[in-house]
Amino acid sequence: ADCPLSPSQSLLFLGLVAAVCLGLNLLFLTVYLICLCCCKRDQEPETKRPHSCCVTWMAVTAGLICCAAVGIGFYGNSETNDGVYQLLYALDHANHTLTGIDSLVAGTTLQMRVGLEQHLARLNELLATRGDYLQTLKFMQQLAGSIVLQLSGLPVWRGTSTDLTALAGHIAYVEYYRWLAYLLFFILVLTVCLLACLGLAKRSRCLLTTMLCCGLLTLILSWASMAVDTAAAVGTSDFCVAPDKFIMNQTESDISAEVVHYYLYCDQSLSNPFQQALTVFQRSLTTMQIQIQGLIQFALPLFPTAEKDLLGVQQLLNSSETSLHQLTAMLDCRGLHKDYLDALIGICYDGVEGLLYLVLFSLLVAASFSTIICATPRAWKHFAGR
Repeated sequence: ADCPLSPSQSLLFLGLVAAVCLGLNLLFLTVYLICLCCCKRDQEPETKRPHSCCVTWMAVTAGLICCAAVGIGFYGNSETNDGVYQLLYALDHANHTLTGIDSLVAGTTLQMRVGLEQHLARLNELLATRGDYLQTLKFMQQLAGSIVLQLSGLPVWRGTSTDLTALAGHIAYVEYYRWLAYLLFFILVLTVCLLACLGLAKRSRCLLTTMLCCGLLTLILSWASMAVDTAAAVGTSDFCVAPDKFIMNQTESDISAEVVHYYLYCDQSLSNPFQQALTVFQRSLTTMQIQIQGLIQFALPLFPTAEKDLLGVQQLLNSSETSLHQLTAMLDCRGLHKDYLDALIGICYDGVEGLLYLVLFSLLVAASFSTIICATPRAWKHFAGR
């Protein structure tokens, strides 16, 4: 049976292909220059003019290709940068949602365990003479325990949030230096093209020698950048074919498959895995609000000193209701699913498109500088004949 290549082996293979192409390119240039030197003949003065025109047209063509390549490269670099920053924005927004969920759960749990318990303990002392009121307070305490139990069943996103923060920071760091490196590469390409033009215009052997050395360096860098961009484009495309499977494999040890599936697909046919917990939370909270309203209505006239704690419980329950609505909205799949789609659009469309334009840029630069290097010996010989 055939053994398919792993992703790392595939990327290594692409790098080797680019290295072979660079080797063949350098071999072709070496053979061409050797043949040009070996086949050198004295030419009649009248034959120098056509060679001069040939060198000029080769230089002009290479310069035009070089300028077009830089324009394509700028566009590709910008598209890749836009795609990456759209991914970073989506990661940051998703991270904000996850930390918000953890904050709401922790805050509500603290209110129920500490704030509500303190108020109920004081009310137990103040209303100790009325058994029916004590029974109501005990019932509210049980409902608060039920809410805490439901909240404890919700997933804790702290680990996922930390991973997203680290991933976003790493991507931003790499992208900044990638963008800067290409900007410097564009400047190098334009500078070498300018040296070639000045060398031909001023008939300067010194400038042509400098251009030849820089041209060889640029040629090597262009093939290296093509290898990196091709590998990045292929690797990203492989991820974009089935991103859901990759994400589920990466998160299977931290988050249940049901929760991940709910957020990745966000289909109306899928039930919210948190619906039961939120429903119990809502019902318990509503019952507690009814109970505290009854105590305020009937117990407060008899026990005026309990006003502060009764109103404190009511305010705490109102705050918990606000947190419940926010938590319900954050746990809904639509928000995180939109972040997921935005991230995919950024990396799989703009990002891959930009990388493909950068691959085209590298190929055009390699072609233009190969042409310039081939034309340099003829220009050198033409200058010597003057």
